[in-house]
Amino acid sequence: MTDPSRIALSNTALARIARFAQSSVFERTFKEGMALVEETAAYLDGPGRAASKRLPRIGALAYAAESMRLTTRLMQVASWLLVQRAVRDGDMQIAEAATERYRLSGRPEPSAPQIGGVEELPEGLKGLMEQGRALYDRVRRLDEDMYGAETPDNVVGDHLARLRAAFGPGA
Repeated sequence: MTDPSRIALSNTALARIARFAQSSVFERTFKEGMALVEETAAYLDGPGRAASKRLPRIGALAYAAESMRLTTRLMQVASWLLVQRAVRDGDMQIAEAATERYRLSGRPEPSAPQIGGVEELPEGLKGLMEQGRALYDRVRRLDEDMYGAETPDNVVGDHLARLRAAFGPGA
């Protein structure tokens, strides 16, 4: 029986995903993502913890909410990157990586309720939040581009469409 959570990917998509997992773009993104996870953990456990203790109550609440949202976002990115590395290393099939379970674009972005005190957050956290948001958005676009809905390979249909475009609907 076929797993309904798996999606059918064309040969073109399979090749594109395999190429991406082997690419320098993936390698740079992987290194950047893991470095940001480490940098964020070090900040939150060190200077960020000290800075949060000096915040007024509303600022401390904002710090807690935003640091949770940041770590959730980064863990989702790290998970996606590790899945792509598993594809690259042959430890996971592309079809499995394409399931909703491993997709980033199929999940809602981590959100926090709008609360006051965000303006009081330490600059270090604000910078990490911006970097995390930018990385999340970039990886989410990669996920959509790689695993998004597509039509299966249809060479004859592609040729007919080009003929119609060149010679009109009667071609």
